[in-house]
Amino acid sequence: MSESWDDYAAEWNDNRDAILYSIKAFNSLTETINPKGLNILDFGCGTGLLTEKISPIADNIVALDSSKKMIGVLQSKNLPNITTVIDTLTENTINVNTALHNKFDLIVASSVLGFIPDYESTLSLLKSLLASDGILIQWDWLSSADNSDFGLSIEKTKSAHLRAGFNLTSVTTPFSLANSTGTQTVLMAVSMNT
Repeated sequence: MSESWDDYAAEWNDNRDAILYSIKAFNSLTETINPKGLNILDFGCGTGLLTEKISPIADNIVALDSSKKMIGVLQSKNLPNITTVIDTLTENTINVNTALHNKFDLIVASSVLGFIPDYESTLSLLKSLLASDGILIQWDWLSSADNSDFGLSIEKTKSAHLRAGFNLTSVTTPFSLANSTGTQTVLMAVSMNT
């Protein structure tokens, strides 16, 4: 997957839709939780469009992405409280990367989990990285069908969070984005590690 995302890295920071998505995700994040002083994992951070919005108020952010070129763009921003990890999320990744050894207060996953082949296993790994009462916030494109190749349905999202052992707080549709093919709605799932 990283090779295909590498192809987007050079233009991603200037992509109007990606920028607008990150602004709306950040706004819905701050309406849900105050990230001030938190230890945060930005899972699937890309070029850091969301990371850079959270950085001024967070204590520390670990930005993880499998795309070396996307991480390279994030690193060029020289944000002071960001540690980057270029890898896919596996148990081995967690074991060998010391940046992933401290539990996180908050994990954000913006438009990434819907693209992961094993959504539920990834949720379980993310849960293992959260502190007790830590929060996971996920944004992904909304799909009306559970078997869609694009996006996630509300039911599939709810089911996956519950099977991963989360206390699911909410699944909402906080915003939509219009483009040349129509309007696409974004779902937001908020879960707590209990």
